[in-house]
Amino acid sequence: MTERYGAPDSRGAAYANPILAGCYPDPSITRAGDHYYLVTSSFEYFPGVPTFRSRDLFRWEQIGHVLTRRSQVDLRERASSSGIYASTIRHHAGRFYMITTDVRGIGNFYVTAERAEGPWSDPILLPYGNIDPSLFFDDDGRTYVTAQNGADDESHIIQYEIDPSDGRVLSEPAVIWRGDGGPWLEGPHLYKIRGRYYLMAASGGTSAEHREIIARSDSPYGPFEDKPEPILTHRELKKHPVQCLGHADLIQDDSGDWWAVFLGMRPIGGRYSPLGRETFLAPVRWTEDGWPDIDNNEGSVEACAFDAAGTLLPSGVRPADPAGEEVVSLDAGEGFGPRWAFLRDYEAERYVWGENAEGVTIVGSAYSLDDEAPATFACLRQRHVDMELSADLDYVPKAEGERAGLAARLNNRGHFFAGIARSDNRRVLLTELRNGERFERRIGGDLPAEGKIRLKLRADESGYFASYSEDGIHWTDAGLFAPVAALSPEANGGFTGVCVGLHACGAGQETQPASYSRVVYSPRS
Repeated sequence: MTERYGAPDSRGAAYANPILAGCYPDPSITRAGDHYYLVTSSFEYFPGVPTFRSRDLFRWEQIGHVLTRRSQVDLRERASSSGIYASTIRHHAGRFYMITTDVRGIGNFYVTAERAEGPWSDPILLPYGNIDPSLFFDDDGRTYVTAQNGADDESHIIQYEIDPSDGRVLSEPAVIWRGDGGPWLEGPHLYKIRGRYYLMAASGGTSAEHREIIARSDSPYGPFEDKPEPILTHRELKKHPVQCLGHADLIQDDSGDWWAVFLGMRPIGGRYSPLGRETFLAPVRWTEDGWPDIDNNEGSVEACAFDAAGTLLPSGVRPADPAGEEVVSLDAGEGFGPRWAFLRDYEAERYVWGENAEGVTIVGSAYSLDDEAPATFACLRQRHVDMELSADLDYVPKAEGERAGLAARLNNRGHFFAGIARSDNRRVLLTELRNGERFERRIGGDLPAEGKIRLKLRADESGYFASYSEDGIHWTDAGLFAPVAALSPEANGGFTGVCVGLHACGAGQETQPASYSRVVYSPRS
């Protein structure tokens, strides 16, 4: 097995870490035929559970989402960082299974599909466990649900048997593990490797003390022998550029080598992480006494990138996305691609295609980004610290408070908006910043009474800012700056990272139609 990490492996493929940049946390992975499939958490964003496919573990293409219908999940009343938590994907006997939790909703459930692209079934509800359920198909034909239960220091892992065809519970839940005594023992996965059962979970919460721990037994119900030290953590490496490692899942490749996918964060200046929790990859080393090990405070998990020739790229530079989505544009002929998501719900009637030959026309709802409600926000995960989202906007608001433009959103406590609004019967450029309890609004200069305005929303290590142009040549700063802390979970809480996109909202009512064209997301060099 190769011991190299972040560099080309023995087959000559170059890859970058994180393998999924931006808010793609709590990864789970499975293999079917010649492909690997990976899913992540999605919280209050719809569709739920982004799904990715790869042939080599290094280059991933998003192929869609698992939860695409209200009959599967209804997030319209979910608060920020509620909704769909950690999911597990497995492939067994020719069928895919995805099991997850709808927090403050229907609880634990699973869905199935013949193909990872879907369509996936409606939910099969499960009665036990708190969050982060996982499925394990044993070689004797039995199927187990392994889930987190309890809370904080009382967190523990329970397990019970089901019939996967219909979710019928075949045994009472049993407590099988209490971990290393740390809070929030969660994200459990059960494996059978070399004839022994390995039970792995995250501990310590998803901040600086986050770690992945493991135990083993000759029985799926234990008793379990604990590995004394974590198999993955950077909790003692406070200055390392990658922090909060944990919530891992294991996979064996076609050469017999083992790998782990897991979440990590890349704090800017060691403080703020607007991109949220991202998905990383690392090889698994097996010790002589039969324990897996990834990186226990060694610092081998790095945020790094190599080009196709294996040359290390400068810090912050990523190779071209193999799926062709390093730059994402909105194509009116194709509609919203798989990278796009929506805040809590997708109301198709609000997005009109065909009238605008170069893009989409949006009719915003009454809700703003302050509201824990399905505000009209079509968005992409921010995947680069230095990035730009640009669009032409043709929009004539009729009422005071009505607005449409571009936004960057962490949650209802942290967001930034720049766009067109109406003030004192004038069409103006409006910027708004929500930073916890603090709210700022700034009205810029008058705009022409009608016609397109070119907007840019930009980000760098310092924060977020916007500009606008009437002719695409001469640009004016929008006048309000959002410090990076305002849109970072370290300051304003939650489990997500920033999403950027198109936002329109009315003053307690629907907006006038806002036509967006030439919408482009791109990294900035």
